[in-house]
Amino acid sequence: MVDASIAIKWVIEEPGTAEALALRRYQLAAPDLLVPECANILWKKVRRKELSEAEALLAARLLERAEIDLAPMRPLLESATRLAVALDHPAYDCLYLALAQSIGSDFITADERLCTKVRERGVPVRAIGLIASAEKGF
Repeated sequence: MVDASIAIKWVIEEPGTAEALALRRYQLAAPDLLVPECANILWKKVRRKELSEAEALLAARLLERAEIDLAPMRPLLESATRLAVALDHPAYDCLYLALAQSIGSDFITADERLCTKVRERGVPVRAIGLIASAEKGF
């Protein structure tokens, strides 16, 4: 189970890219929220002049082809809301946690804040792993 902070490392060189790429040998899953989140990250990188438009579009095409099982978000709504309230953390990040819980999967992210909250509050996730983040908040 990975989130957009990991998937983006598959197509953009940044801290943690090698570790993120190594995860691709596993069968990976994410809520379909991954798609708009990756598009938003690419847009922000163009806006900040970190990528050209052509580079962002190439990255988007590569992500479209990534082998990752995308799960619908609707069945995760209640559990994501429960986690968001318990962690005092944005619900869209908690959708990833909710899916990891529902499928009994490890969860890998580059979101240090989320990892810290999950560990401090003892949220039941099989395992949560952290890969180096490029920046706070993309």
